[in-house]
Amino acid sequence: MSSIRKRALSLCLSLALCLGLSLPAAAAASFTDVGAASPYYDAVRWAMENGVTNGTTKTTFSPDAPCTRAQLATFLWRAAGEPEPALTEQQFMDVTDPSAYYYKAVQWAAEKDMWGFGTFDPHVACTRLDAVFFLWRANGSPKMDGEFPFADVPFGDGDEHGQPIYWHADQAVLWAVENGITSGTTETTFSPDLPCTRGQVITFLYRAAQAVTTAK
Repeated sequence: MSSIRKRALSLCLSLALCLGLSLPAAAAASFTDVGAASPYYDAVRWAMENGVTNGTTKTTFSPDAPCTRAQLATFLWRAAGEPEPALTEQQFMDVTDPSAYYYKAVQWAAEKDMWGFGTFDPHVACTRLDAVFFLWRANGSPKMDGEFPFADVPFGDGDEHGQPIYWHADQAVLWAVENGITSGTTETTFSPDLPCTRGQVITFLYRAAQAVTTAK
């Protein structure tokens, strides 16, 4: 075995031990909860093959379990190749442990302006708006000019109370819809506050990766 492969395997093992995760797909049994007929099958296989995430056990992926904001940031960071964050100072009051599996991912998320308030709430379930906004930021915040059909998404620079929960949330949602990453829950609603599952978030990432590949 070459030294490069040995280092890669060592890194994989260390990551699995640190996160309490299973080994990659090639070394793990098939997931009993993500069969070939599952709507998440292709996305989960892509995630495993690209080191974005592993299963919650050797035989389960838990696609219906809530996806936390820390997991969302970590999935995106890994999909981007685990870049070293340029920000070295702690960015959030509730993300302070450099040994946490998500620490660098959250630092990177702050660098990409995915979130900029005093707390990150890493263990809170991410919402549909969290997911598409973080993805939009990770993909360079492209400007969108299409017609915006959703009445329940903060438009422009804030919500109906003028609070800038997400700047340009409408742009992120429109980008996600027009690129086939997700759709509205109805023709006029997006349901931005609905929590996302692991399967849904991985599917969003997979579709975004496919859209980028197609664009090239």
